[in-house]
Amino acid sequence: MVGYLPDVGQLSALEPLDGEMWSAVLNRQSYRQCKNYIDYHVCNWMVPNCDDHALCQSCRLNHVIPNLSDSQNVTLWYRVEQAKRRLLYTLYNLKLPVIDRVQDPHKGLCFEFLQDETQCGEFNNTVTASQQVITGHHSGKITINLREAEHSARIEMRDKMNERYRTLLGHFRHESGHYFWEHLINETPELDRFRELFGDERQDYQQALSGYYEHGPPPSWQTGWISAYASAHPWEDWAETWAHYLHMVDTVETAHDFGFSIHGSDISAPGAGAQMSEGYFSPIVFDVLFEDWCRLSVALNALNRSMGLDDAYPFVISKVALEKLSYIHRIVMAINHQPPRTFPPSQTVATG
Repeated sequence: MVGYLPDVGQLSALEPLDGEMWSAVLNRQSYRQCKNYIDYHVCNWMVPNCDDHALCQSCRLNHVIPNLSDSQNVTLWYRVEQAKRRLLYTLYNLKLPVIDRVQDPHKGLCFEFLQDETQCGEFNNTVTASQQVITGHHSGKITINLREAEHSARIEMRDKMNERYRTLLGHFRHESGHYFWEHLINETPELDRFRELFGDERQDYQQALSGYYEHGPPPSWQTGWISAYASAHPWEDWAETWAHYLHMVDTVETAHDFGFSIHGSDISAPGAGAQMSEGYFSPIVFDVLFEDWCRLSVALNALNRSMGLDDAYPFVISKVALEKLSYIHRIVMAINHQPPRTFPPSQTVATG
């Protein structure tokens, strides 16, 4: 058996011990499977023996899980949890402040995985949506519509929204950007610089979104934003740029771990030199990350085209968008401590 050890940030083979305990080959420490690993096989994170919680660090952040009386929901939940764990791996690896609902009951991070409510038609032979769940963020709570885990439904929505990229992982990264804006930018000295780069977030949000959906992005949006949707409002610009930064970091790290080399140049670890990130050094680290990302994304797109698939990264990064990415990198590099990890309330099961 293989499980992820969140206390050391690595996967490990595991050997059975007495009872429900397992010994990690990596460090010979004792662990238990997460309850969602045992009961539903939707999680592969382990719980250290010294921790008496039934759920792992990732699953404890769940506030509402899907209604499991529908057997299909277990499969969809599995896909959602895969994306969520990859997000959390990167956040913890970057030492970002993942503040849960125990530490901050009002704005701490938690997740709700909900599905659209349905009702029968007049003759009980049709089913229509009576209440649509909106994927989004509010005061630390990230809500994901379970339909996003249905591949055909997500692709259909991507086409309707005229998007070139729409993934579960992208949703998690984007919504986490809203969460971290509250913790890293709002009511901090960074707010003025944020407004210089992204615009004034005090403009009416709902009016801005309505204008975007009615008229679309500006004709020349590629010159100032990382995506069309980023042009809708400064908050969305930040969240889209934040998501792209996490895309870069995670993909470059994966390529480095697999020993990728492009035209004879190795892909560097994305955090290389971060421990030396005094004021003058952080931009150098970002330059290396961005150069590796450019080479890697071109190669990934070429490989996908060879297989007849869509581009893995269908975006062009303008100078303005690059400056925003560099700013986010500086913010991340300034986080030089990991907050204590306490644990939020146990998950509850959605009934609708």
